Amino acid sequence: MNLTDSINRPTLHEELVERLRNLVVEDVLKPGEKVPEKQLCDSLGVSRTPLREALKVLASEGFVVLQANRGARVASVTREELEKTFPVLAALEQLAGELACQQMDVAEIQRIESSHEDMLSAYEARDRQAYFKANQDIHQALIKGARNDILGNHHKLLAARVRRARFMANLSDERWAQAINEHETMMELLKARDADGLGKAMKLHMMNKLSALVKALKPEVTPR
Repeated sequence: MNLTDSINRPTLHEELVERLRNLVVEDVLKPGEKVPEKQLCDSLGVSRTPLREALKVLASEGFVVLQANRGARVASVTREELEKTFPVLAALEQLAGELACQQMDVAEIQRIESSHEDMLSAYEARDRQAYFKANQDIHQALIKGARNDILGNHHKLLAARVRRARFMANLSDERWAQAINEHETMMELLKARDADGLGKAMKLHMMNKLSALVKALKPEVTPR
């Protein structure tokens, strides 16, 4: 993701919102930084009007703060926001785990198992990028497997709001090993179709992730 990729016109608004959101999530646009509207318009090939409409959407989602006559600034991620957001995410993932056990077919579970094996291989190789990709694939597959669009839409929005903090915070060796053990348990519960067990395991996994994030956050995303 960079500032130079052009945008296709048929889905201009939706793609522009997504592109700007990713620039914030991936820390290309940094916390507290003024959004460079002219640079973005030039690089993305859009005018000020659609850009500002997209920024209004990001403001409603908490990614940027609109300032009267001064444009927009990238919002900071605070410990308070994480501590409010993660319990909701954890509840959504708990419900997703319960529903996925009931709704997913054998082929879907086998695909998750394949992603799980990819994640284990990445862990053994200490390949963090590959690990995070496989990890995200697993969680997204479980959310999709719940067969509930309302759950999926809310999860997507909330997960995006805390994704930047997850990129910025280093994963300690201790937490990494703990996360692997949690995923091993989740995989066994999914294969056993233990809806209640998987739901509780996914909720615990998210809350443990919150604890690790709060400890590992960089100074710019912790309270001043």
